[in-house]
Amino acid sequence: MQKKVKLGWLMVGLGLMMSLSGCAAKPTVSAKYVQQTTPTLFFHGGGSSYHAETHMVDAAEKAGVTTSVIRAMVAKNGQVKLVGTLKKGAINPIVEVNYANNRQLNYERHGQWAKNVVVALQQRYHIKKFNMVGHSLGNISLVYYSLQNSKNAKLPKLQKQVDIAGHFAGLDFKGVPASVRQPAGLKLNAQGKPNHMNATYQRMTALRTILPKRVQVLNLYGDIGGHTDGTVPNVSSLSLKYLVAPRAKSYTEKRFTGQLARHSKLHENPQVDRVLIHFLWGK
Repeated sequence: MQKKVKLGWLMVGLGLMMSLSGCAAKPTVSAKYVQQTTPTLFFHGGGSSYHAETHMVDAAEKAGVTTSVIRAMVAKNGQVKLVGTLKKGAINPIVEVNYANNRQLNYERHGQWAKNVVVALQQRYHIKKFNMVGHSLGNISLVYYSLQNSKNAKLPKLQKQVDIAGHFAGLDFKGVPASVRQPAGLKLNAQGKPNHMNATYQRMTALRTILPKRVQVLNLYGDIGGHTDGTVPNVSSLSLKYLVAPRAKSYTEKRFTGQLARHSKLHENPQVDRVLIHFLWGK
């Protein structure tokens, strides 16, 4: 009987230790990062989903940036459903955006959908400011959101944006519409201006006069050799400079090399994680 009692207390003790261990392992927000309620919206690339954002979001959580992550599901008609709840005063919350139509090449739609997400957050959480992160086609949401809404004083204010593996000057795949196709023989001058512009890039040049001057921009791109990330030529990614540098509060470029600099791997690159986290939330 005494042995059974001792065994019982042993099991209770082990259970308590496991419980405490679980509590200790729970992520917490670190004081080394800014303590703000400004949400950061992540936009995935073409043919992808919010799962492509998971690595970067997990890295932010593990670093102690935030413990608050929700999802914005954007239907094919543009309607937004917010999944999850942000507690009042949540620090550095993250919103994983998911487009049901993940191959849309009508760039104006991307701007409209991004606005729908921002408005949904504004209506539910009364946000005043926000940040944006885009990978590949997701960058179009960032650019066209500003093109369409930079003068709308009723919307929350964009503070920072991170562009990863963007194809601003165009795509060079076969079969893409002429309006988004990368012109042949594309070159940039010292200001990042392309020697040839397709229709969508010409539309983007409006940013040179309307991008809010408070916005800080970080442009991340990969070079696995041959001045390309394997999918998007660096010249297309670097053409962002001409669009935003004249107006942005700051514009910074960062080049990554190695196998994890490949287009589809940049959003799973620990070096990218560190640079992104420091830019968005570093003190």
